[in-house]
Amino acid sequence: MSETFTKGMARNIYYGGSLFFILVFLALAYHTEKTIPERTNADQLTEAVIRGKHIYESNNCSGCHSLLGEGAYFAPELGNVFHRRGGEAGFKYFLPAWMKAQPTGVPGRRQMPQFNLTDQQLSDLTEFLEWTAKINTNDWPPNIEG
Repeated sequence: MSETFTKGMARNIYYGGSLFFILVFLALAYHTEKTIPERTNADQLTEAVIRGKHIYESNNCSGCHSLLGEGAYFAPELGNVFHRRGGEAGFKYFLPAWMKAQPTGVPGRRQMPQFNLTDQQLSDLTEFLEWTAKINTNDWPPNIEG
């Protein structure tokens, strides 16, 4: 092998490296496109879930909370709140009661505003958070409290 680094060698490394990483990128893009439909639960979308997402967005819940890692980190993660707060047995009762009790007035605790949502809106928000909790996120968030 030559002791000097020639222009031709640099060109070959550049083109070879570029081709390698383009192929890696294409393989990862293909893998993502194949696995996303398997990991989401898009087949379980209902009108209530869609309305719940609209409530979540229109009340700027992500201004304080994160959902599947997206949003602010001021308040707890909501991607797994369904599992943390009762699951199938109790979440549909927990969330509306929690939302209606806000703000709690506990000294030294951050207060969530009262949004004055109707029972139907609370039910839709509950459906949205339940649907979100059933997405396969590879165990995100890493701890139970988000």
